[in-house]
Amino acid sequence: MTEPAAAERTPWSIIGLLLGAAFVVILNETTMAVALPSLMHDLSVSAQTAQWVSTGFMLAMAVVIPTTGYLLNRFTTRQIFLAAMGLFSAGTLMAGFAPGFAPLLIARLVQGSGTAIMMPLLMTTILQLVPVSRRGQVMGFVSIVMSMAPAMGPTISGLILQVASWRWIFFVMLPIALTMLVTGAVRLVDIGERRRQRLDPLSIVLSGLGFGGLVFALNKVGDPTGLPVLVGSLAVGAVSLILFVFRQVALQRIDEPFLDLRTFGHRNFSVGIGLLMIGFLSLMGVALVFPIYLQDVRGLSTMGTGLLLLPGGLAMGLLGPVIGRLFDRFGARVLVVPAASTMTLMVFVLTWITSERTPVLLLMAVHVVLSLSLSFMFTPTFTATLNDLDPDLYSHGSALVGTLQQVGGAAGAALLITVMAQRASGLERAGMHPTDALLAGTHATFTLAGFIAMGAILLALALRKPATPPAVDVSDGVAL
Repeated sequence: MTEPAAAERTPWSIIGLLLGAAFVVILNETTMAVALPSLMHDLSVSAQTAQWVSTGFMLAMAVVIPTTGYLLNRFTTRQIFLAAMGLFSAGTLMAGFAPGFAPLLIARLVQGSGTAIMMPLLMTTILQLVPVSRRGQVMGFVSIVMSMAPAMGPTISGLILQVASWRWIFFVMLPIALTMLVTGAVRLVDIGERRRQRLDPLSIVLSGLGFGGLVFALNKVGDPTGLPVLVGSLAVGAVSLILFVFRQVALQRIDEPFLDLRTFGHRNFSVGIGLLMIGFLSLMGVALVFPIYLQDVRGLSTMGTGLLLLPGGLAMGLLGPVIGRLFDRFGARVLVVPAASTMTLMVFVLTWITSERTPVLLLMAVHVVLSLSLSFMFTPTFTATLNDLDPDLYSHGSALVGTLQQVGGAAGAALLITVMAQRASGLERAGMHPTDALLAGTHATFTLAGFIAMGAILLALALRKPATPPAVDVSDGVAL
């Protein structure tokens, strides 16, 4: 049952606390992007290996998030928050003191596990507290977390790396995380109703093997020596996901699904999931590849790289609430179609303009436009996707959105970094200068990302308009 204390808190105070905590944890998805060259040098690992500090973080999220449908129904808001921030803080401490790459990767997995729990908690809380007519505006604030935090990660880490080692990225983050943990322990109250639900261990195993196998397989694309591993991982992932689906269908018959797939019976939910996966693939791929190009081809410092990416990150997040209000007024389709088209065009433009002499201001301008297009795509899509669900599917819908979004991001990071590295190493072995080879690898990566992004345009056109525009309700919900 709903805790009485919840009535004493305004909805915005609860959502505001969760937004702040979510910003802190999501920021860490991309903080290591600018640090990859330093990490490769300090720990003597290749680009394909080093990128696992980002891919592994997202992969942990993709594996853990499916459990949040169960967790949100079974445990209280406060318990889930403390578990999320506790895991994240522990992982941050472990990463700062990691003696080698393997311990660092384990620490990132722990961090990712805490982050995985936080995002569905935030989304489900908003769905429970905010009426449909105001959700676009509130989801605009969520876009600051989902879009601005990953976009600002490279900037913040770039500034830190200018004066300290990559370990200080974690040491700076740790006291902030601990502050959020203590604040939540003191101030957070429970909302919503709890219900008994049986945890299905088989579903956990199948989802982990399924999503993990697919992302690991993508990391082996283009590596001739890794073909058996690629095929094996792909087969394990595909079979596990098929069995996972059958398992959920069976559990739905007794009304105890680990992850309720009836959400996909809602059209906007299914279309929105595809849009978010493609959008996050583009975001994470560019967020990882672009800093490598800027540092290793253009010779920018880590601070210079971070500052170049800062305007795009700020634009992406700060416009979120405005875009949310536009969604409340006009709906998703009118915003998402031009946004998806612009995103696709900008990724192709990066292919055409990146060279050793491209003006830095031009690169910054393209990145800003790309960031804005992603913001105009994310906020309306998140809202339309979850608005399409019945209230009893909110927790499962939030878990599925988070899971498949992270799978898209992890797959994009693994695939695009692998394509860049394999193309560059192949040309370098053929006698091309290393800088020219890396530039060619960057072009190949952006070209592939552009063709993938074209799918977002088709999905955006498939978004369904609401039958009737929602009436503006000012009597309840979040006070804004």
